[in-house]
Amino acid sequence: MADAPAVAENHRVSPDFLHKPTLTGDRALLRPFRPGADLPALAAAIADPEVRRLTGSAHHPPFDEDHLRRWYGSRNEQDDRLDLALVDRAADRCVGEVVLNEWDGPNRSCNLRILIGPGGRDRGLGTEAVRLVLGHAFGHLALHRVSLHVYAFNPRARRVYEKAGFVAEGVLREALRDGDDRVDDVVMSVLAHEWARHRGRP
Repeated sequence: MADAPAVAENHRVSPDFLHKPTLTGDRALLRPFRPGADLPALAAAIADPEVRRLTGSAHHPPFDEDHLRRWYGSRNEQDDRLDLALVDRAADRCVGEVVLNEWDGPNRSCNLRILIGPGGRDRGLGTEAVRLVLGHAFGHLALHRVSLHVYAFNPRARRVYEKAGFVAEGVLREALRDGDDRVDDVVMSVLAHEWARHRGRP
């Protein structure tokens, strides 16, 4: 019972997930989805063989266009998660998405995931997008912890996360089958007091 006041206080913290912000960086822009305009780029990114492998989706059947249209058409109404389109400002086009999901209210924590199609890679968009969404997570949403998973065969993504302040905290050994191989899943996180110190530039 000694922990009851702290638990009650955590339950009163209610992030405004229904508000879908526009977050602007030098290269990247995060904004609410425009399903009609964004769907072709998102569908192409999700179907990309490298994206499917790096996200651990290669063994899952691809999503059809109707499913994707329903999914992205409903993202702006979600009140327990934040899904934003990732836009390349130079080209003024959607190249992927950034998501805060798996909201854990009592512990004020979320999972982060990011997907970037071939047209948005290797230009610094990912690092900036992660920093933008973390600034929103710890600033506006008052989260305490943001975590993610990255497979061991994706060192490029791990470097992006480390540059934004994520710290490796554990390994789920051989969690993914990749052809004839088994691949580790690395768990990473960044905490509010860490973010307050380095603001995504540790």
